[in-house]
Amino acid sequence: MQIKAEEISQIIKGQIKDFETKADLSETGTVISVGDGIARVSGVENCMAMELLEFPGGILGLALNLEADNVGCAVLGSVAGIKEGDIVKRTGKIAEVPVGPEMEGRVVDGVGFPIDGQGPINAKHSSKIEVLAPGVIARKGVHEPCYTGAKAIDAMTPVGRGQRELVIGDRQIGKTAVCVDAIIAQRDTDVHCIYVAIGQKKSTVALVVEALRKNNAMEYTTVVAACASDPAPMQYVSAFAGTSMGEYFRDRGQHALIIYDDLSKQAVAYRELSLLLRRPPGREAYPGDIFFNHSRLLERSSKLSDELGAGSLTALPIIETQAGDVSAFIPTNVISITDGQVYLEPNLFFSGVRPAINVGLSVSRVGGAAQVKAMKQVAGSLRLDLAQYRELAAFAGFGSDLDAATQAQLTRGARLVEILKQPQYQPLPMEKQVSIIFAGTKGYLDTLPIESLAEYEQDLYSHITASAPEIFDTLKEKKEIDKALEEKMHATMKAFTATFKASKGIN
Repeated sequence: MQIKAEEISQIIKGQIKDFETKADLSETGTVISVGDGIARVSGVENCMAMELLEFPGGILGLALNLEADNVGCAVLGSVAGIKEGDIVKRTGKIAEVPVGPEMEGRVVDGVGFPIDGQGPINAKHSSKIEVLAPGVIARKGVHEPCYTGAKAIDAMTPVGRGQRELVIGDRQIGKTAVCVDAIIAQRDTDVHCIYVAIGQKKSTVALVVEALRKNNAMEYTTVVAACASDPAPMQYVSAFAGTSMGEYFRDRGQHALIIYDDLSKQAVAYRELSLLLRRPPGREAYPGDIFFNHSRLLERSSKLSDELGAGSLTALPIIETQAGDVSAFIPTNVISITDGQVYLEPNLFFSGVRPAINVGLSVSRVGGAAQVKAMKQVAGSLRLDLAQYRELAAFAGFGSDLDAATQAQLTRGARLVEILKQPQYQPLPMEKQVSIIFAGTKGYLDTLPIESLAEYEQDLYSHITASAPEIFDTLKEKKEIDKALEEKMHATMKAFTATFKASKGIN
């Protein structure tokens, strides 16, 4: 069979017509040194700050130092497979994480990849890790409460939606417990939660996740875990990644609560990164911009204006002190950035006062603006009563004879301290908190033995639910104690206290 020259030319023309020129253009560089989670790369001249670079094997790095002749890059993964002379590609992407409702109920690493064995997360949205905090005009004053469920906090150092309240104290005295309770307290609200574990043991994070699951809190919570075994870059980035996940809800007119557990370890990870990148250390060997690192992170927690949807992101950062030293570098930095602090004291913790909140050193700079009227009405005198009690108790220790007024104050103070104690994983709604504090400040507990108060409290809630549910209903609805409700509460407390004393044989 002969093929004509004309046919051959037609075939060649057709092939030329369908031929596409595909050239893969990408800017590449070369690894000039690698070690301790840091790689120095030369040749990527147009690289941007916080851009992701791709190393062999698909490992990503974060461009942090842009120098004249090289880029200092934090490797987000193991550096074992990276060696000098390896080719590095620019991705052209600024570091981002997946965000959205699909993230809830999941445990992810510092850059948003799932590590809970439940398959991939099909998030429809992603957000840059680093974004500017909203400006003054974009914000609104904090005015709605964000209940933590802890009587001592909600009554005396209240947290509002959009506030940043520091939880500070030595190790192992219940800082994480307070914050996990705050997450559980959001169970019947519209608040989405993010728990960022930085530098914790994996077993500790697993226990927190299990506690949230048991209390049905995992369904509205995302856990970002950059554990102690993860490289320093992951521990540093995780706090910013968690904030981006919270901002997704805030920017859509919803509400979110983020826990940073803890920023002391993030500061240590950042110090390690910075010193390896040859940034000059300043005070206590921390780089000079460690304050800026924490401030630009925490400034992103805010209450947005009505024009922007009135969403909020509330932050509870945790800082660990050494032997109660709140005047150290990192604690003073974060105290000056936040809107108040809850100070947990070892002496109180070991004497059985849990949560071990020191009333004198704890403060909320938002204060009554974050409380409903009912709570203000009953808790107004609480802080003063407790402060006077602590002072009088110190004098009473000398064993001198005390007049009746002083004894009455000591009696009242001891009972107020007792009712502010609370078991772990049992946050209380506002109406229950108001009821027991009302009983305490109005003197209904003064004649009861201290050891009977825990039982009295539980029985009081049951009694109100069964016999006078309108008290809880009115508090929930009106959020204030009017004259009619006050009379009803007095009558109920009086009758219940008498019945309780009679049942326990108390005179």
